[in-house]
Amino acid sequence: MAAAAAAALWAWFWNERFWLPHNVTWADLAGEPGPPGSGLQYPRAGHVLSAFPLALGIFAVRLLFERFIAKPCAINLGIQDSGPHRAQPNAILEKVFTSITKSPDGKRLEGLSKQLDWDVRKIQRWFRHRRNQDKPTTLTKFCESMWRFTFYLSIFFYGIRFLWTAPWFWDTRQCWYNYPFQPLTSRLYYYYILELAFYWSLMFSQFTDIKRKDFLIMFVHHLATIGLITFSFMNNMVRVGTLVLCLHDASDFLLEAAKLANYAKYQRLCDAFFMLFGVVFIVTRLGIYPFWILNTTLFESWELIGPYPSWWLFNGLLVTLQILHIIWSYLIIRTAYKALVRGKVSKDDRSDVESSSEEEDVTSNSTKGVFSTSSNGSNRINGHVASGQWTEEE
Repeated sequence: MAAAAAAALWAWFWNERFWLPHNVTWADLAGEPGPPGSGLQYPRAGHVLSAFPLALGIFAVRLLFERFIAKPCAINLGIQDSGPHRAQPNAILEKVFTSITKSPDGKRLEGLSKQLDWDVRKIQRWFRHRRNQDKPTTLTKFCESMWRFTFYLSIFFYGIRFLWTAPWFWDTRQCWYNYPFQPLTSRLYYYYILELAFYWSLMFSQFTDIKRKDFLIMFVHHLATIGLITFSFMNNMVRVGTLVLCLHDASDFLLEAAKLANYAKYQRLCDAFFMLFGVVFIVTRLGIYPFWILNTTLFESWELIGPYPSWWLFNGLLVTLQILHIIWSYLIIRTAYKALVRGKVSKDDRSDVESSSEEEDVTSNSTKGVFSTSSNGSNRINGHVASGQWTEEE
């Protein structure tokens, strides 16, 4: 009974009428597209399994990179491995912090004030320092950003080099000619699987990386990205998929560069990278993406292959992504506008480290520039600025 149910579920999931255009079956894609012995083949579900060991390999390379390359670079730039101010040892407050609450309300603060004969503001400051005590150091965050910068930059230029000789880069209609009977070349396979493995590595490392308030949002984002890459690979939409991947990689390394400059306290360089990131992000996401990517997936593909169930789902996801692009672009523009008009930025709602007092908030918020030295380099969703607010709270 269980085996029959599993077989029925398997058959339902791989229904050809959902995944493939009319009159195309999985059997049609099982053979070799080229002459015998050519080594060419069509994308297959089993190919995506190779992303898992590769993701573990990427994670291992990252650990070595951060220790032997990023950390020495940070130290040479004067970034010290020192964390926030540590809270004064106090057994009573420590017990409240670990057993009851990390953010006591007014009533509890008054009770502690009477018990310890401390001013309420002093107790508030203690809890701020105690919460900050376990936060990562600037050195840790620099190493994380340097790894991401290195990967994003490398994969972007690899993608550009690969696509420069690809016919669909210059004529997007080539994405749909003879679809889905388009062979999977080795370079295309490595590019796609490497991107998929990287996002799987982010899924693994998110549980050991710097913990931020948008942990759940980023987890869902990584999951959705993995789903999109895997989905497009399954139904052989890899040609247009490479265009989407490369387009999104174009701005990511600029944001990480801004964060690196921010941690190293090169304020002008940081501001310049952020402004460049904003320009590239808006041009690629609000200009090139809808008029190049969506134009070919919605209109050219409709004309050449016609719609079918997975076509609707794929385009629905891409249109949803465009809506997110609009939201993120608005937030980036708001960040730049506030910085230019007010000459400062307000507190980061998602900051990893809190100010120890209201006076410290005032001091930090008076910092000029697009960025201040922030706890996480940016308030990010999908790796980008979410609220556009940077602070000097670390």
